[in-house]
Amino acid sequence: MHFTSEQRLDDGVLEREFTLGEVPGILWTPEAASAPVSPILLGPPPVGLRKAYPRLVGRARHAAADGFATATIELPGNGDRPRLPGTEQAVADLRRAMAAGEPVSDEIIDALVLPLVDKAVPEWRTALDALLSLPEIGGPVGYSGGVISIGTRLAVVEPRISAAVLFAGSFIPRVIFEEARQVTVPLHVLLQWDDEGNDRQAALDLFHAFGSREKTLHANMGGHTGVPQHAGEAAGRFLARHLR
Repeated sequence: MHFTSEQRLDDGVLEREFTLGEVPGILWTPEAASAPVSPILLGPPPVGLRKAYPRLVGRARHAAADGFATATIELPGNGDRPRLPGTEQAVADLRRAMAAGEPVSDEIIDALVLPLVDKAVPEWRTALDALLSLPEIGGPVGYSGGVISIGTRLAVVEPRISAAVLFAGSFIPRVIFEEARQVTVPLHVLLQWDDEGNDRQAALDLFHAFGSREKTLHANMGGHTGVPQHAGEAAGRFLARHLR
């Protein structure tokens, strides 16, 4: 992990940009911490870190106030990273199906989502290795964010994650429903009921498939980016309960 810049935000949070091989990311830590703090991995939306930054830093500030570090990395094919093979065709096929009012096929969803999951999950695990090697980071690990398929697989393969907040609102490949049955960590799932681009039933089916004994679904009225403040606060309390 190579740090490339740092700045101190006005609420006592240290923000450091880093690179991990070809992968850029951002780490936020509370400056007042006197001992190693647990990290929360912030899964970004697939729009690039620059565009997602205002939302991510807001979540990071709230987590720092609760005494946690947070980190995010640029998803494959996003920002300045090379596009993933086949993604442009998958996006074109998706738009064509939605414009025609046709169901989005499993083939389109697989082509759109699985290459992202297959590359992003190992990168997240490498990032976690690097984070936990820092003297200021330690303890139980949380995950918070989307793409929900990335969070689902990460919760299956990464034993260091103790709890996860998952954001519904993206297409879900069939194989992820099978993997969801292997998830056992406590889950807090956020669903926007009127998300215009989300298959609500698929999100409900995925929640049902999760194998976790403790799992909570918080559904709120509104579109994709309309998550109410109180829903984010409840997710923060969930993570604090499981990471302390």
